[in-house]
Amino acid sequence: MAKTIIVSNRMSTSVTRSADGFVYQPSVGGLATGLSTLHQQEGSLWIGWSGLPADSLSSAERDEVASALLDKHKCAAVDLTQEEIDAYYLGFCNDIIWPLFHYFPTYPTYDSELWLAYQSVNQKFFDVVREHLEPGDLIWVQDYQLMLLPALIKEAEPDSSVGFFLHIPFPSYELFRLLPWREEVLEGLLGADLIGFHTYDYARHFLSSVRRLLGYDHSLANVRYKDRLVKVDVFPMGIDFDRYSTSSEDPEVQKEIAQIAESPPAPRLILSVDRLDYTKGIPQRLRAFDRYLNEHSDWRERVSLVLIVAPSRTGVPQYRDLKREIDELVSIINSRHGTMAWTPVHYFYRTFGFAELTALYNLCGVLLVTALRDGMNLVAKEYIAARTTGTGSIVITETAGVAREMSEAIVVNPSDVEQIANGIHTALTMPEDEQRERIAAMQARIERYDIHYWASDFVGKLHGITETQRRLAGRRLQPAAIEAIRTRFSASERRAVILDLDGTLIDYTDRPRRAAPGTEVLALLAGLAKQARILVMSSRDRPFLERIFTNTPVSLMASHGAWIRDREGDWENLSPIDNEWKHDIANVIQLSTDRTPGSRFEEKEYSLAWHYRGSDPDLAGVRLAELRDALLSIVANRNLEVFEGNRVIEIKSSLASKAQAAAVWLERDAPDFTLAAGDDQTDEDLFLSLPGSALSVRVGHGPTEAAYLADSPSQLRLLLRAIAQER
Repeated sequence: MAKTIIVSNRMSTSVTRSADGFVYQPSVGGLATGLSTLHQQEGSLWIGWSGLPADSLSSAERDEVASALLDKHKCAAVDLTQEEIDAYYLGFCNDIIWPLFHYFPTYPTYDSELWLAYQSVNQKFFDVVREHLEPGDLIWVQDYQLMLLPALIKEAEPDSSVGFFLHIPFPSYELFRLLPWREEVLEGLLGADLIGFHTYDYARHFLSSVRRLLGYDHSLANVRYKDRLVKVDVFPMGIDFDRYSTSSEDPEVQKEIAQIAESPPAPRLILSVDRLDYTKGIPQRLRAFDRYLNEHSDWRERVSLVLIVAPSRTGVPQYRDLKREIDELVSIINSRHGTMAWTPVHYFYRTFGFAELTALYNLCGVLLVTALRDGMNLVAKEYIAARTTGTGSIVITETAGVAREMSEAIVVNPSDVEQIANGIHTALTMPEDEQRERIAAMQARIERYDIHYWASDFVGKLHGITETQRRLAGRRLQPAAIEAIRTRFSASERRAVILDLDGTLIDYTDRPRRAAPGTEVLALLAGLAKQARILVMSSRDRPFLERIFTNTPVSLMASHGAWIRDREGDWENLSPIDNEWKHDIANVIQLSTDRTPGSRFEEKEYSLAWHYRGSDPDLAGVRLAELRDALLSIVANRNLEVFEGNRVIEIKSSLASKAQAAAVWLERDAPDFTLAAGDDQTDEDLFLSLPGSALSVRVGHGPTEAAYLADSPSQLRLLLRAIAQER
């Protein structure tokens, strides 16, 4: 029975050692909660590190822990030594990826030894995955610690269904390209069938990096990667809404609320909850609160900031410096504004449990979130869910991922202390009816898209992609399909093969006019021509095709079907075409060329083309949209058509047609076997015009009427070699 395999740095069960043996406890946090439903399914498995360094355990102890995790907790442990943890997790993940992805480019030290450790540990995770992987399983890989794992799985098990979700921001291309191992990370992620991000911005940055660094195009967030389409989508992570919305009914929470209410720090409370981290903007919110008290003296002794900072990485110099700065700021504010009866900032440097934290969610009328960069920030969602009174306000910075979902919150610039202070004032003075209206809208949204919906939405889309891939697999040129075509070819007597040139028989290049079939391809065509009539189609002109195929016994179709020549005949003009339209349109295309470095204008016999393969992808996308609109308005009511190919847009006479020219060529010796292959929209017209018994092959990706799909010209040539071997 197919199962779901969840893979993350830490598994759903944490293991600690006590005097009485090993203690197994459920991991805390949104991820463990969100994936609990999946993990409870029959046969499911969670793979990760147990929390105990493998070299701190004896061989017998490792076996004991592994058996207990697998048998009682449905978890498979990845054994990591302390040295691996230091280099892979504390080193590469937290000292390189974390600061870079959170827009602190001066913090990372790009140590190749740490990269080797990251590769090694990802391989270790893969070894455990492969040990438990069976046909039909779905694998969902979590977060930045395992960005190489999807490709390792897909390379070993091409038919596997792999998803990946990044729980932190994905930076802009300008930052991501600073990573020395950027291509390897992108290719690792592209091993997944579905890649998920919290926000559209993160997905957009990823797609931009893929296109700029690897050169792979994308359409509708589908990346054309090697022989697959990789789907990129947005899945904003939710929380366990029911747990927080009913928290005030919990006896432990009620007890905490009563204790705080006995001696409240102030009539109005502002809450701040974060882990100690330079990405959270804690000093900025303290400076903003200080400014607020300076500018609004009437609020002194009426409001206090409850500042909770959970300890984190206290041995790292940057974190020690941050802790010192926070301590100093709290001291300055309290000494500057405080009185014998009132403390402005109540500072807690420790972790709060669920009861303590949700009690504060219930009591504090304002939540202050000033992250400089945050993947999502679930605290904001927890606070909204816990506000059963229907009142409350959130001040949140625009650089927190959750801000995209909370348009009703007070959104501020994290670098603008004055704006944050103004946001605090707006929150404290907001009328209750407006608070209720805003809170209700946010609660409704968070309740609908909770943590369980997030998980089921991702898995549902991954299942859908897998089914689509499996349906397409039946049309791919796999060995069985090639054998079936070869058998039909062998059984026929009059054979015809129609082949488009660029992108079908040979690969596209940056300079199409210089590209030509090599001696190997020409020899393949010559061998195939002994058994079948061959027609090579191209948008190129007659002199080019004559020069390339001088000694190759094939028929030629030039200029999109305007000209045709049998293998031993003369050129025939099938579509007399007037070229007077070219002048005005050439000026329009030339303008786009002048404004787009790296692009190229090409004039052909009966068409004009704009190539943008060598241009900046984002600029080319803008210019392409402009040019497309301009050309479509020009061709209206004329015998012209605009079509797009592989990084080219072309305008030609509609009187020239591959389908029409191929029909003329086929009629001259009606075959009992016809095979046609192409890669763009003009070839789709040809496929539709062929007799029902004909076979067609689409090279590349995209919607098609073809019976078969080839991933690349090289795969098509495998088919041609197979049928050419027949005697």
